Amino acid sequence: MFTFTVPGSSQKFLDKSRSLSADCVIYDLEDSVTPHKKADARALVRRALDQPVPPDIREQAVRINSVESGLALKDLTDVLQSPNLSTIVVPKVNSASDLTFVTDVVSHTLATRPKQQAPQSLSGRPQISLLALIESAKSITNLPQICSSTPFLQGLIFAAEDFALDLSLTRTPSLTEFLFARSAIVTAARAHDLPSTIDLVCTAYKSLTPDGSPPPVLEEESRGGKRLGFNGKQCIHPSQVATVQRVFSPEPEEVEWAVRVMIADAKATAAGRGAWSLDGKMIDVPVVEKAKAIVRKAGACRVDVGAIKSRWKDQQPE
Repeated sequence: MFTFTVPGSSQKFLDKSRSLSADCVIYDLEDSVTPHKKADARALVRRALDQPVPPDIREQAVRINSVESGLALKDLTDVLQSPNLSTIVVPKVNSASDLTFVTDVVSHTLATRPKQQAPQSLSGRPQISLLALIESAKSITNLPQICSSTPFLQGLIFAAEDFALDLSLTRTPSLTEFLFARSAIVTAARAHDLPSTIDLVCTAYKSLTPDGSPPPVLEEESRGGKRLGFNGKQCIHPSQVATVQRVFSPEPEEVEWAVRVMIADAKATAAGRGAWSLDGKMIDVPVVEKAKAIVRKAGACRVDVGAIKSRWKDQQPE
């Protein structure tokens, strides 16, 4: 998954965002909007949300102002009136109470809307998902309580620049100064079954080559985040999207291996075999579960899994 953040006070960027192909476009009412533009941004974002959802955007989200700012209630009251809003991004989540407040407002607002306007979850009840921005020492300390504070929470986003400011850290190319926080975020999300873990922004986006390709550091950061367990990354420029999407999608070799494992496992199970091998390596339950997760992710990334299954339909367990 990758998210693309759009300044809510810029009509130009709001219009341009509609042509993107993205898992989640976040219309920002917080950091990218100056104080005297907050009301204007709120109106522009609401107008953007009320338009038909672009075909290549899966989720439309709004990053509201923090609960402690005193502006969150007005932000929520306005944007929750749009039936096309699917996600609220909550910044500066320092404790469970921040998400509890947002959940209460969301629940009350959706309960007063006509049923045909309320977004529906898979269970059939109105629901807006929440993403929490983790950007302080307090938030890292309170991760277990934050993750279990509301059933609306679907993921965590690491805000590296604010975290560095809070801890007086200096960001370096290696990102080692963020290793503890990033690992804590992924671990907490997995422990509480949150599906989304979104890694830090790569601040380098201006191309250094004639072909307009993004700086190599973007791919390095993306691969580093994927190795740590993140399943997505924030993008701040359209030039970053293709690289992030490629890195966080399963590699073709990964998908092929996973499909072979699933096909052979079904045959091994039918034969009553608990453990078997493929390409000289033992395959047991954890490996099979990993293969299934890769195949699910590949399907979500629009990989033609059916064609790969057809090609390997005769795979046998060794």
